[in-house]
Amino acid sequence: MDITFIITIFLIGFIGSYISGMLGIGGSIIKYPMLLYIPPLVGLTAFTAHEVSGISAIQVFFATIGGVWAYRKGGYLNKSLIAYMGISILIGSFIGGFSSKLMSENGINIVYGSLALIAAIMMFVPKKGIDDIRLDQVTFNKSLAAFLSLIVGIGSGIVGAAGAFLLVPIMLVVLKIPTRMTIASSLAITFLSSIGATIGKISTGQISYYPAIIMIIASLIAAPLGAAAGKKMNTKVLQIILAVIISITAIKIWLEIL
Repeated sequence: MDITFIITIFLIGFIGSYISGMLGIGGSIIKYPMLLYIPPLVGLTAFTAHEVSGISAIQVFFATIGGVWAYRKGGYLNKSLIAYMGISILIGSFIGGFSSKLMSENGINIVYGSLALIAAIMMFVPKKGIDDIRLDQVTFNKSLAAFLSLIVGIGSGIVGAAGAFLLVPIMLVVLKIPTRMTIASSLAITFLSSIGATIGKISTGQISYYPAIIMIIASLIAAPLGAAAGKKMNTKVLQIILAVIISITAIKIWLEIL
């Protein structure tokens, strides 16, 4: 590994993990296309889609640990929501992580692009009044939450993305969870999801360990910093940033596929 490789991978991991902590996502929605397209632009060997999804899976595991730790105080973590959605997405991510070995490079990209497109559309649905709900009075449909997180787990396990970029719109739009509770709880749920995806990728030999280690170091530094910034930002601004990021990523992936 040369210094250009180390710096490039570290910066990709740092940027993605900072956004992860700030917006309550695992960060793969940012790091997946960055890992896919940036290394060749700076003269490095391109990663395959399988390698990118493997690196993303193990990196998300560590990025979400840092984010959850930063949100551990203040009543933002909804334990019931985390339990119902976390267990379901863990099961789904095991299925997706193992089955991804059977898919083609283009197939993995299509799954990723489809998830990003759905998430982008959902983020532009009006979310009026959800932040007026007191955190200790939040309720949700438990069966619906478990079912939707299972589906997200299967799809996200395939791409090693942990699924938070789709979980956040579901929690905001469908389950009507306040923004900051959504961000904090989705990080915890994503942590559980990343366990299944990571085990699936490791057991099928889809992890490139050197770049993964660099990404992990960047994640442990950047995710808590991003979470601290997110707690100070206006919730509407957080929603807009996430909507824009997801939309740009979806457009980029589909342009490459088509």
